[in-house]
Amino acid sequence: MSDIDVIVIGAGIHGTGVAQAASAAGYKVLVLEKNGIAAGTSSKSSKLVHGGLRYLESAQFSLVRKSLKERAILCRLAPSLVKLRPFYIPIYKTTTRRPWQIRFGLSLYAVLGGLRKENLFKRVRREDIKKLDQLEQTNLQKVYQYNDGQTNDVKLTKAVMFSAKALGAELKCPVNIVSIVKGKMGFKVNYKEADKEVSVQAKVIINAAGPWVNELHELINPKVNSLDVDLVQGTHIIIDAPAPSGIYYLEAEDNRAVFVMPYEFDGELKTMIGTTEKLFQGKADDVKPGEEEVEYLFNIYKSYFPEYKKVNVIHEFAGLRVLLKDNGTMFARPRDTILHWAMPGLLTLYGGKLTAYRSTSELVIKKIKPLLGKKRRVAYTDQLYLSLDG
Repeated sequence: MSDIDVIVIGAGIHGTGVAQAASAAGYKVLVLEKNGIAAGTSSKSSKLVHGGLRYLESAQFSLVRKSLKERAILCRLAPSLVKLRPFYIPIYKTTTRRPWQIRFGLSLYAVLGGLRKENLFKRVRREDIKKLDQLEQTNLQKVYQYNDGQTNDVKLTKAVMFSAKALGAELKCPVNIVSIVKGKMGFKVNYKEADKEVSVQAKVIINAAGPWVNELHELINPKVNSLDVDLVQGTHIIIDAPAPSGIYYLEAEDNRAVFVMPYEFDGELKTMIGTTEKLFQGKADDVKPGEEEVEYLFNIYKSYFPEYKKVNVIHEFAGLRVLLKDNGTMFARPRDTILHWAMPGLLTLYGGKLTAYRSTSELVIKKIKPLLGKKRRVAYTDQLYLSLDG
């Protein structure tokens, strides 16, 4: 294989997004993935393309503004994959966040979204509240409704990779990285594909391996500079209850936000509940839902929808978020992507939100452009429609 401008390691949403953006910018791109497209964290998300209403509490205003802008772009570029859904926030006498706080937060959310029609909210009328999916009515004071996006994270990631390949990017999967060696002319990457070892040269490496980013650094010579991170486990469960008519933004007993939403599972609409936040120890390959996490989510559902007594957990899954180490709570830590030069020419992506993958990818291109020289741009990512239909 001839020399490559950019090798992207990892075919999750950020890896495929960078591949698309780099190809659109005119660069020769190779994506190396060890399992499959969206096989890791990108298939274990809450399936939401949203601004992050709850991040207003930790004053991440720029992230919310950017995410709402990106949500609008994705609704336009991928109408079959990203759809606006009604979100409901019920407020009870025992709810910590009072009606005025929710109203203020939703007002700020609308302002950060440019006061576009789809970013406005309303209070649900009392007569309509009683029709909301058997929602617990005791001590229920108010329900607010706003809009946010829902997607199939795997299909969206595959559509982005499909777009990248249409622009000339190449995908090798499954492969195992053997070593990455920095030389005078760039990087030599050795990987195994079907027991055959292959070597390629690249000017720039993008480490988009998600929870495996620091594990990948161990294969690089000379030694690189890694950031200290925590891996935070998020578990979701799917139950055999009727799918709700919208997405419920609920407050758990520990004041965390938990979503209850419709989700297609094995060809049928079911109910999905998530997510948890639990510090994870060990290798990223070993993540799996814990019994206490499943019980925690199930109990939240039953407390808000007590009419559905005979429901069972039919599926559960867990993914990992990458958060920089910090003395604060996991909730308060920044959720935006950190772009880190592990060494000259090797850019590592730590963390990030599904919603903001495209803008993050464009920022990556700005970072690596000085190392690659000027190329003739092929396309712009905010104009590339995303679909799996060809």
